[in-house]
Amino acid sequence: MTTHTSHPDIIKRLKRAEGHLKSIVLMLQEDRGCLEIAQQLQAVENAIVNAKKALVHDHIDHCLEKAVKKGSRNANETITEFKAITKYL
Repeated sequence: MTTHTSHPDIIKRLKRAEGHLKSIVLMLQEDRGCLEIAQQLQAVENAIVNAKKALVHDHIDHCLEKAVKKGSRNANETITEFKAITKYL
């Protein structure tokens, strides 16, 4: 398996989001204000969306582009995979 240079950063983002999500659960249990909770939920959502974008872009740059340059995949397979992964952007 090849190493993706973006994975450590993505892991950090997701762990940070995980910590925020746990704090949101506590906020709900403590009956904190809905506006404050909604703001924190938005922050978690943004962190996850940004992690997903980084992963997809890394896959395009690292895997698909490399496969095309090396000729290890045919063009149709690469285009099909490109279309499939870009649905997540």
